[in-house]
Amino acid sequence: MGRREQIELTVLCLVRAGDQILLQNRVKDDWQGYALPGGHVEPGESIVDAVRREMREETGLEVEPELCGLKQFPIPGGRYLVILFRADRFSGALRPSEEGAVEWVRRDEIAKLSCVDDLEELLQVMERDDLQEFQYLENWQVLLK
Repeated sequence: MGRREQIELTVLCLVRAGDQILLQNRVKDDWQGYALPGGHVEPGESIVDAVRREMREETGLEVEPELCGLKQFPIPGGRYLVILFRADRFSGALRPSEEGAVEWVRRDEIAKLSCVDDLEELLQVMERDDLQEFQYLENWQVLLK
């Protein structure tokens, strides 16, 4: 068995303003509900440039991203890898995109929203300094490291 595998490379960004975080109410069929904004890294694109572009496209904000972790899960023939960022510094005017509306939500109000399935565990990895990785195992069990 070789050491190479197919990887689908994406980014997500947790934008924070005081006790609020920026969430996107996704409308796509494959992943609906409140989630963090982000998307795919284009071929040849820098990963940092990708998170900046995705945030600009999906939220209207220019962010200063800080790397904070990884999320991964198996896909046929490889893995889906999400590079996680957070940003406390940003500028611009908030606006929706074709991905969905974006809004500031108080951190303690998230449990009342219809969120994507793994948002709470994902936020733990992105907010806590003692965690760096969110991994779905083959049986879709969540492992935080």
